[in-house]
Amino acid sequence: MPRWVSMVVLAVLVLGPVYWVTASSFKGREEILRTSPTPVPESGTFDNFRQLLTATDYGVYLSNSFIVAILTALFTAIVSFCGAYGLYRMNIPGSQKIAGLVLLAYMIPGTLLLVPLYQVFAQFQLINTLTALVIVNIAFTAPFCTWLLRGFFLSIPREIDEAAAVDGAGPVRTMFQVVLPLLAPGLATVAVYAFVYSWTEFVFASQLLVSDELKTLPIGLSAIMGQYTVNWGLLMAGTVLTMLPAIIPFLFVGRYFIGGLTAGAVK
Repeated sequence: MPRWVSMVVLAVLVLGPVYWVTASSFKGREEILRTSPTPVPESGTFDNFRQLLTATDYGVYLSNSFIVAILTALFTAIVSFCGAYGLYRMNIPGSQKIAGLVLLAYMIPGTLLLVPLYQVFAQFQLINTLTALVIVNIAFTAPFCTWLLRGFFLSIPREIDEAAAVDGAGPVRTMFQVVLPLLAPGLATVAVYAFVYSWTEFVFASQLLVSDELKTLPIGLSAIMGQYTVNWGLLMAGTVLTMLPAIIPFLFVGRYFIGGLTAGAVK
């Protein structure tokens, strides 16, 4: 019985805010500001979504976020796969120490690097470009994703590499034609992680992007809020549409993501 109670409490704590934001996005302004809240919209309306898509630049923010998130997920998967293969699959002297340094780089707070990174990007004239944001996101996701792939590499028997070598396959061919297909769940895991990280990144996006036409969703939503007044209907509708691209990937690769957090725990 206590287990079911704890599960119900946890579900309410996690899903309660999501439900409230979703329900509020279908309410009118007066109903949202009412002193006695209504759990279910009295008169459901799509006016908030219609106004969000027609009266604001939400579509521009959405497009920019998709570009940054997809490129970040793609290049993070490539970089982390190559790095993890060299560290955890090949006999490289000092690979364990290098792997520890890679994980240590992930633990450095990103805000400490904001000023030096800004100066570097300014020298290369990358300020106010999506390219700078993609590079920053890859720099912060690749170390953790490289470590995350360790469990997947440990779950693939090394005898497979030896059998491929007997058949005449070299290291590169073994990596791409033997190990890579078996590592598909791991690559899906790191891609989803990198996508969600990039989708919700705020600090560097707020500093590196200046033009309104380059802003991503986290920055765009803060602009929609306004300086003196907040249109809660627009904000709730924008939050719902922003959550969907982060939730939908889990419907397809969620089991891979969960498995990736525990892969290699038992070898």
